[in-house]
This record gives sequence, C-alpha cells and structure tokens, in this order.
Amino acid sequence: MSTGNGSILKLGIPAGSLQEATVELFKRSGYDITVERRSYFPAIDDEEIECMLIRAQEMARYVAIGVLDAGLTGHDWIEETGADVIEVAELKFSKVSRRPVRWVLCVPNDSPVQSVKDLEGKRIATEAVGLTQRYLEKHGVKAEVEFSWGATEVKPPKLADAIVEVTETGSSLRANNLRIVDEILQSTTRFIANKKAYADPWKKKKIDDIVLVLKATMAAEGMVGLMMNVPKANLDTILKILPSLQEPTISTLSNPEWVDVLTICNEKHIRELIPRLKAAGACGLIEYQISKIID
Repeated sequence: MSTGNGSILKLGIPAGSLQEATVELFKRSGYDITVERRSYFPAIDDEEIECMLIRAQEMARYVAIGVLDAGLTGHDWIEETGADVIEVAELKFSKVSRRPVRWVLCVPNDSPVQSVKDLEGKRIATEAVGLTQRYLEKHGVKAEVEFSWGATEVKPPKLADAIVEVTETGSSLRANNLRIVDEILQSTTRFIANKKAYADPWKKKKIDDIVLVLKATMAAEGMVGLMMNVPKANLDTILKILPSLQEPTISTLSNPEWVDVLTICNEKHIRELIPRLKAAGACGLIEYQISKIID
C-alpha cells in the first residue's frame, strides 16, 4: 500500500543465475515480481518500489553511485568491484542451495601444479580479476591474470594454466577434469544499500522492512508448526520428546485435565516425532506450514 508521499525505492534484482531464486524468495515473502521477456524493468505489486534487472557482477557499482538505492548481489562481487556500499543483511540463498558459493583456484587433473606457488609466471583465466590479483599478491606470486568472457572451465590447459572460478556443487569442475588447488573466497548473497539512500529515513525504513520480511521467510524454510492436545499427566514426557525453536506454548483447555501444546520444529523430524508423541499420549495432532518466523 502506497504512503502517498511519492517516494520510490529503486531496487536492483540480480539478472542471471540468481534471478529465479530472488524472484521466488520475494514471492514467498509477499512481493509479486513479474519479469517480462526482453524487459529489464520487472513489475512489482508495490507502488513504492521500482525494480530493475542488473547483472550481479555490476550491482554493487550501480548501488554505490546511486543509480539504484538498493539491490541484491553476492559478497564476492562487492569485493571484486571494491564498491562502497552498506551491506544491510546476509541472505543465505543461491541458485541451487543455501550453501555459500566458493571461488576456487583450479588446474587440470594431470597438471603438476600443487599450490599457488607453482603458478609463478603462468597464465590464469577468471571473471574475478581483482579477487585473483589480490590473492596472488597475498601469496607473493606473479602471474598473468586475464579476464574470461565465459566457458572458463574449458580453457585449461590450452588457453590457460589455471582458472579461478565460482562453484556451488563442484559438478562442472569435475565434468571438465579439473581439481581444486585452493579456495580463495566463500560468498553469500547480500542485500546492499547506497549510503545516501540508507541515510534517508523513508528509504531506510522501506529497506529495513523488506529485509525483515525476506529474512523471516528464509528463517521459516523447512520449519513446520505442530499442535496437539496432551493430558496434563503426560506433559513432562511430551516436552522431553519435543524439539523446539523456542519453548513450546502451553494453553489450558475447557477440560482441566488437558492442555494444548504448540511448537515449531524442523520438518524432517516430523516423521519420527508424530509416532513418539502419539505413543506418549498426545492426540489431535495437527501439522501446519510456517511461512515466516520473526525473532
């Protein structure tokens, strides 16, 4: 719902590998983002937000200079560009899982290279030139670092002696007969803001509200609510069985010999929990989905 003050938050949505996961996270958080083919300006059902699709690699730079007020990108690209932005929140999601992505130094399986020291005077291909150069400097190694426009995994050994590439599962590296020599950086998605925009009270509140809901949605992933009726005489036994996000909520019922117990737990534990709870005297067990959890 618009405040009517005419203020607009310019929000960058990462195009490419993070786009689908980002749009889905916003959808589960209550924001309906529609990306039309051939358009770089997705529609969103919030009159106070104007979205723009920007490659994650460029996001931090455009947020830093104020073209965008805020956006989502990887910590790796903030480091690569050296952009002066505010990292409002870490959001642990990626195109495949919630694990961090890793930037790794790789060589062919049959390469004699065993450490970064062995790359003195060699050629390294990567999209993250700045990260790689700083890594080499840290280890006192001088090597030629060239920007890779894509298909980096296929360049060794003919076009490069080694590569620095991002991986989430390692499957693409293995498929191209590459092995990891060293890990350079782990990265997760960050919600970033322009410093001037974040100093503006209205924009800061808007950004903080969005982040609150996004984090609440992520916190609820894999969690379910569990409600049951329990005889008071069995309550201690039931409570010892229950895992809980916090202390279970216990409410009285019209029958003074019974209580209602409500808890939140990991969905993967439910199949073992329900039979144990039933055997311990719980009845009227109800499992329900949780969409958001706010501490």
